[in-house]
Amino acid sequence: MDTITDFMIRRFEQKDLENVIEINRTCLPENYSASFFLEVSEKCPEGFLVALNGDRVVGYIMCRLERGFSETSRFKLAKKGHIVSIAVLPEHRRKGIATELVRSAMKGLVEKEAEECFLEVRISNRPAQELYRKLGFEETRSIPFYYQNGEGAVVMSKALP
Repeated sequence: MDTITDFMIRRFEQKDLENVIEINRTCLPENYSASFFLEVSEKCPEGFLVALNGDRVVGYIMCRLERGFSETSRFKLAKKGHIVSIAVLPEHRRKGIATELVRSAMKGLVEKEAEECFLEVRISNRPAQELYRKLGFEETRSIPFYYQNGEGAVVMSKALP
């Protein structure tokens, strides 16, 4: 477990499900079913983490492993970590929680032998894009009309050690 001031990062546990769903619904327009969260947790527990303030879950990151064409190297097949969703409650933002969630998840993905990590982020979400750039992610492509409301996404990726 990693500690950030008064926050702790640990693996998601089934008892966190309601809190993670509530954070997802509070913070993001894309919502997932309870069964989807549990399936991702079961298949890649190293990449599904929660941030705690005391005993309260205040943020999460959910990643899965995929195989396919590399996002960082053309025409190569790769084992990739996919950051599916990350959210931190508004009152706990700008405290380094999202940064630590991403760093910790990437460590977990490396344990699972992922060669790279990627994510999709809304074209309009400049603060998130800046966070990912600071963590070494680069824009690799865009996907028009990716989100339900028709907004496009920027795909950002990073090679893992």
